[in-house]
Amino acid sequence: MMYRIDLKDRKILYELGLNCRQTNTQIGKKVGLKKDVVSYRIKKMQEEGIIKNFWTAINTFKLGYKVFRIYITFQFVSIDKKNEIIQHFVNYKNAWAVISVRGGGVDLVVILWVNNSYEFYRFWNKTLDLFENYFAKATISLYIQAIDYKKTYLLPNELDKSDREHYRITCDEKTVKIDKIDHQLLNELAINARAPLIELAEKLDCSSQTINYRIKNLIKNDIIKAFRVHLDYSKLGLQHFKVDIYLKEHKKLQPIINHLKDKPYMQCLNMTIGWADLEPEFIVKSIEELNQIIDDLNSKFPMVIGKYTYWVTEKIHKERWLPEF
Repeated sequence: MMYRIDLKDRKILYELGLNCRQTNTQIGKKVGLKKDVVSYRIKKMQEEGIIKNFWTAINTFKLGYKVFRIYITFQFVSIDKKNEIIQHFVNYKNAWAVISVRGGGVDLVVILWVNNSYEFYRFWNKTLDLFENYFAKATISLYIQAIDYKKTYLLPNELDKSDREHYRITCDEKTVKIDKIDHQLLNELAINARAPLIELAEKLDCSSQTINYRIKNLIKNDIIKAFRVHLDYSKLGLQHFKVDIYLKEHKKLQPIINHLKDKPYMQCLNMTIGWADLEPEFIVKSIEELNQIIDDLNSKFPMVIGKYTYWVTEKIHKERWLPEF
């Protein structure tokens, strides 16, 4: 069910998308509301299910991890068996995301962190021993880079669209060593980015000043990229599409990226080895709007796109920006 929000709500959501650890006072000054009103509106949007949770974008490449992605198409699988397979991936402590999807010939997306390729090899061999007969197809790709863009789709007529990049993570990052307390802190922030300093201090048996210093240091070292908000797009009358674009002319890759990056509907851009040439994620109102975006691309870059597919998220079974420990 769609829930109607006004411009002030959209501005609050935009600010939470930039940095959900901002205080209600800080957000209020930016959107023109008192802190109590901001608090009420955030709580209301949580109750309505528009705000699902607050999470932290953690640059795990900086911690020495590689990222593998598996696209699975099922065959001969009952509901019980499918749930068993999904739970197998969810239970793996190094699972970043496990997502059921519809469209694009894919049923399940699994994203994993590993310390090295052999670690992935051992896990994947175990998985095939258990479930190979239920996979009609399984494609493995290596995650290279993700670029996240600001939530300007919330305020398409209000904001400058020329500086939309929020952050990026790339697999060639130099690793940074962190201690046990930093790891515990990241573990807490991964699942609740808006947790108060006092609460974090109690859990980690530190002072709030120490926690604040460590958070700032993790940001300085480029390990924490952003504090985010997870929205239910359907509540806002929007849809999230992942689009896989395969190019006939690869040298047009960067011009297409340059064309898309300023668009308010651009949510994220994924770069991988072993799948599509370009993998943008769009937030739009309808499939018709998505098709118009693709038509515009074909018009601006004729005979460049060989084909494209798209899919939507059916259910997120797990999403956690840090391996469990």
